[in-house]
Amino acid sequence: MTSTLSLPAVSSTDWGWKVSAASAVFDEAGIKQKLLNLSAPCYLVNDNGRIGVSNEISSGGNGLDVLAFTQALVPEQLGDPAYKAQHGVKYAYYAGAMANGISSEELVIALGKQGILCSFGAAGLVPDRVEQAIRRIQGELPNGPYAFNLIHAPAEPALERGAVERFLKLGVHTVEASAFLGLTSHIVRYRAAGLSRGADGSVVIGNKVIAKISRTEVAEKFMQPAPAKMLQKLVDEGLISAEQMELAQIVPMADDITAEADSGGHTDNRPFVTLLPSILSLRDEIQAKYQYETPLRVGVGGGVGTPDAALAAFAMGAAYIVTGSVNQACHEAGASEHTRKILAQADMADVAMAPAADMFEMGVKLQVLKRGTLFPMRAQKLYDLYCQYDSIEAIPADEREKLEKQIFRKSLDEIWDGTVEFFQERDPEQIERAKKNPKRKMSLIFRWYLGLSSRWSNIGEVGREMDYQIWAGPALGAFNIWTKGTYLESYQNRSAPDVATHLLTGAAYLSRINSLRQQGVNVSVDIAHYVPDAPII
Repeated sequence: MTSTLSLPAVSSTDWGWKVSAASAVFDEAGIKQKLLNLSAPCYLVNDNGRIGVSNEISSGGNGLDVLAFTQALVPEQLGDPAYKAQHGVKYAYYAGAMANGISSEELVIALGKQGILCSFGAAGLVPDRVEQAIRRIQGELPNGPYAFNLIHAPAEPALERGAVERFLKLGVHTVEASAFLGLTSHIVRYRAAGLSRGADGSVVIGNKVIAKISRTEVAEKFMQPAPAKMLQKLVDEGLISAEQMELAQIVPMADDITAEADSGGHTDNRPFVTLLPSILSLRDEIQAKYQYETPLRVGVGGGVGTPDAALAAFAMGAAYIVTGSVNQACHEAGASEHTRKILAQADMADVAMAPAADMFEMGVKLQVLKRGTLFPMRAQKLYDLYCQYDSIEAIPADEREKLEKQIFRKSLDEIWDGTVEFFQERDPEQIERAKKNPKRKMSLIFRWYLGLSSRWSNIGEVGREMDYQIWAGPALGAFNIWTKGTYLESYQNRSAPDVATHLLTGAAYLSRINSLRQQGVNVSVDIAHYVPDAPII
């Protein structure tokens, strides 16, 4: 039988400290309990060949010699203190936005009440729906913390503009900017409109921006000040003041940069072990150039689904970590029970890339669940037809019949009528453009399926289960493997605040295990694993 802890004599170190034999434990359960007492240091001792652990130093100087130790480390200590201070949160952590309200009001409020930041999934929602969410969240969290997602919408700029106008009108002071290919006047306006001078002459940043990026060329734009030409246009339009333009040229476009790695939804599938160091290096170059009074912070998301991954991110220098896919299976998320159930069963390989509704014409893809749904295959079929033909009328009759029977379940003429009605309320300009461009019309018809498929998943549309579009990354599979055999294996037991706290507690615990290993301590498998065996929150 493998011993719980062992320490080879050649690596033993006498620290000059003593531990009372009475305060030490030598059984596996007792040792793990001491190690899980994260608020107290742990001291490893040898009593006639038995390795034990105590949380206390002997005050009298008598007792067993301390041969290894690990300091106290609670979850609140992980990450950058400046991130926690600026956002008014307890942990260096936030739950990233999932579009169409999957990151729901309930999710934002539940996490916010535990001192955890969450970004409402405003992408894909019309401004009136976003305003409804703002008012509810502000009512529940009048002092925060909360954020709202601002997604780049090249095909529907009116939505991006409308979201910014509501954020400014209603006092939303933190946005998570995502899927941006470059700066737009809307995100620049939001940032600049919140700038002012303090009584001491310093710049006061009223509107905070967390930029979620996956490429260095995009990160660079958010790390630098806003372009003067874009700012001048906003001044000319009366949207910001001349003073705000001046201040915007001495602060970065974002406060925080989230390196988005292999995530659900929009992603370039980059592993964070390669992406994060690249973004950190760029941040250091930008800071050296501009000498910002408050340096930019860089966090990481995409791939963070276990305590091991969370600890790796912090050890690599991440100021904070971001979760997404793991939250969608929690009961606070705006996803149907059917969707949450299959998410909780997913493995790491149960994901695939599929065309994105919001950037369909550009060929942009996003990562979705392929387990239990035909959406990835059907969405790709639509994109292939879009590339092959210049109009709906050019599609061969047999192909069109398959589309109408298997995917749309309506005639394409009916789909077009519904699309016209939809965009008359949402963005009438889209219809006018499509009437002049047959390929654009085909794109809008195909986007009907891509757009509704995520809504079907959210509301649990009966009969459309095989068409559900469910955003997810491999981190979800890793989370499911980690929680297998625990109470969190069941989706019905998953609460986002509890999941977040377990991830961070596990990361702190594993940091202690690594510290002991670095001192030559051999740790048994059972001791080395952090198991979420009971709810924390």
